[in-house]
Amino acid sequence: MANLIDIRRRIKSVKNTQQITKAMKMVAASKLRRAQDRVVAARPYAATLEAALASVASRVAPAADGTPAHPLLGLREEKRVILVIVTGDKGLCGGFNANVQRAAGHFVRDAKARGVESIRLVTIGRKGHDFWKRRTFEVVDTRPGIFSRFSYEDAAGIAKALSQRFVDGDVDAVWVLYNEFRSVISQIVRTRRLLPIELPAASSEGGTDYLFEPSPAVILDRLVPRNVEFQLYRILLESNAAENGARMTAMDGASKNAGELIDSLTLTYNRARQARITKELIEIVSGAAAAAG
Repeated sequence: MANLIDIRRRIKSVKNTQQITKAMKMVAASKLRRAQDRVVAARPYAATLEAALASVASRVAPAADGTPAHPLLGLREEKRVILVIVTGDKGLCGGFNANVQRAAGHFVRDAKARGVESIRLVTIGRKGHDFWKRRTFEVVDTRPGIFSRFSYEDAAGIAKALSQRFVDGDVDAVWVLYNEFRSVISQIVRTRRLLPIELPAASSEGGTDYLFEPSPAVILDRLVPRNVEFQLYRILLESNAAENGARMTAMDGASKNAGELIDSLTLTYNRARQARITKELIEIVSGAAAAAG
């Protein structure tokens, strides 16, 4: 009897867990739809902004001493680096957060191998904050809980602080590690250099000569900071959509596994109950036969 009671309790417990995972899947699916729409809308703007920046930068000659047209475009040897690690605020999303942390470890080892002397961190997301605060790395900025309700202003604030450090010479490069959203079941860990800005090759526009108002130098001064801010904003959008996709997939798998476990436990319960009934019938028949004899 005790065995049957334990099995019934286990079935009830798994059913309760399945209800939770199904609810979490539905919540992640609703958030994913909005996050995916924001990512899809941001990607063309980000690409166009980079192309416009490359076109304007090609028309601004560097100074005679080799100084770049804008301080954020200055490429120099990487000795002091800041790594921005973008994770989620919550777990239960498969390997979403663990993959980023593992990639960060690989980045640090590779950076040390190529001669980087100092690596400092900026953590975005609660999981990254909790993971790296227990390590020996210096964390210059942390933003736990940012994805509960983040906006362009949040990304702009982080980008401005990083840009200021780069302009002041505090760091030689800023890299970002994040999950790029590909589909509901696919997220790819990306490593991207945020500073100095990597400009795509300017397209040949058929030799057309444009008149700029204001001058290309003034436009460049406005475009470069905006590009850094928006590229970081797009990265946060990508990570947010990827997190919801990973959680939706993980909770769907958990719900299916719970269903399979319920079926297995139900089969075990029915077999145990049938065996108990059969045993009781045998005892009754044996007792009756003994009494008749």
